[in-house]
Order: sequence, then structure tokens, then C-alpha cells
Amino acid sequence: MKSVRKFSRAISLAIFLSMFLAAIASAQNSVEGEVQFVGSNKAEKSAGVWIDGQYVGYVSELKDEKKVLLLPGQHEISVRQTGYLDMTQTYVVEPAKKLTITVKLDKDPNAQYSAVTSEVKLKVTPERAAVFVDGNFAGYVQQFSGMGRGMLVSPGAHHIKIALAGYQEFDTDVHLLPKQKITIKTELVAGSITQAPPAIKQN
Repeated sequence: MKSVRKFSRAISLAIFLSMFLAAIASAQNSVEGEVQFVGSNKAEKSAGVWIDGQYVGYVSELKDEKKVLLLPGQHEISVRQTGYLDMTQTYVVEPAKKLTITVKLDKDPNAQYSAVTSEVKLKVTPERAAVFVDGNFAGYVQQFSGMGRGMLVSPGAHHIKIALAGYQEFDTDVHLLPKQKITIKTELVAGSITQAPPAIKQN
């Protein structure tokens, strides 16, 4: 009889906690503001987005189930694309309101491109992970995956990092000969839940 009572109390407590957490989540959603990104060309739509130093995804995917919800207040938002100057600005997010950011990127006049290139193809999951070459944002995995897609880099030594919040980073060093083609294959390992990006709402 005692064991039955203990079990009933445990069930009641679990139900109470579930309802309590749901109420907290609902209250938080009611005060969060939404940030929407709009890009007009391919470079702007595929640019990476950082919020308060955290990579959250690329412009065209940050909508619907991946829409960005932020707590009210000031947030530093940066949009980056290889070959373009960073667009970085501090924005004020207001409770329960939508902030629309029009992405406008200017080409970097100091960007240099090699006349002879090598190619790096990626077979990596998740495909929305960010790709960095020698510390610079190069794009996201899907851009360099599949038929006819590859990342063109200058011959020589390069450090490649693939990262996404909620996963452990993947790092590797490559040394490429002119016109050489290589494929990097890996699957990012899920990290702890504390690494999950707070800016993204997954429905």
C-alpha cells in the first residue's frame, strides 16, 4: 500500500513539474521578440548569422521552425560572408515584436583570390553547420556538398573547422596541391544540452 502511495505521489509530482515548466516556457515566449532576416541576393541569403557571438545559422534558413526568438534588450548581430565586409550592429529587441533586418553586404575591396585553386568537398552532417577556413567563415556545409559543389581554396596548408551550436567542433588540417580535389567526411558529435543556441526556437 505504501509503495502505491509513493508511486502516486511521484506521478503527481511529475505532472505538476511538467505543467510548471510548460507555464514558464509559455510566459517566456510571450515576452520574446522575433528577429527576421531578409537578403536580396545569393550572397546575402547564404551569409552566416552570429548573435551575441554565437553562430545560429545562415540567413535564408532562419524562419519557420528555425526562426530566431530573443529576450528583450540589446543584442549584437553580425552577418558574414566570404569576400564581403562583415555587417555588425547592435539592435534592440522589444517584447512580443518582430524586428526585420535587411541584410546588405558590401564586397571587401581587399579580398584576394588565387588564380590556381584546389577543391574541398564536404560530406558532413548536419549540413547546416558553419565552415571556417583558416579562421574565416567560408559558408555552410550544404554549399560544398553534392554534385557540382565544392569549396575552392588556394593551394597549400589550410586549417578547416566545422561548427554548430549543440555539437562538438570538427577540426582538421589539409595540405593541398594545385588543382587537387579532396573530400572531408564526418558526422558532428552532439554536445551537451547547455551548448544549444538560445536564439533558435525548434518547434
